Amino acid sequence: MEKDSNEKKAPAYLTKISSETFDKLKEQLLQLMVVEKKYRDRHFTAKKLAEALHTNTRYVSIVLNVRYHLNYSQFVNRLRIEEAMALLADKRYAGLRMDEISDMVGFANRQSFYRAFQLYTGVTPRQYQANYIQP
Repeated sequence: MEKDSNEKKAPAYLTKISSETFDKLKEQLLQLMVVEKKYRDRHFTAKKLAEALHTNTRYVSIVLNVRYHLNYSQFVNRLRIEEAMALLADKRYAGLRMDEISDMVGFANRQSFYRAFQLYTGVTPRQYQANYIQP
């Protein structure tokens, strides 16, 4: 019996992880990365995340890819940029230099911060801040 050509087959990597494990890892990942803000630690790698979750990097990768359509670096940078956006829009942080904001959210240097910020938002951090902070 032939399969219907319109019938979609689940990606092979999804068969490597049970739905229970997937859901558990997703919740634990959110706890560590969003609530505990581990993304601020520039040395917190996908391997360290997997170790903290008592799993392997392949499973972490599957959860990030399926749930967020991102790899680890993209996921971490998105969290960093979202926090940076909040800081840049907050008048209490208007006196901080961009390298201080970059460091606060976990980027290794100002250049990678600018590149990721512009890629994610379409504007530079200074342009974004100018929309919120008026002298």
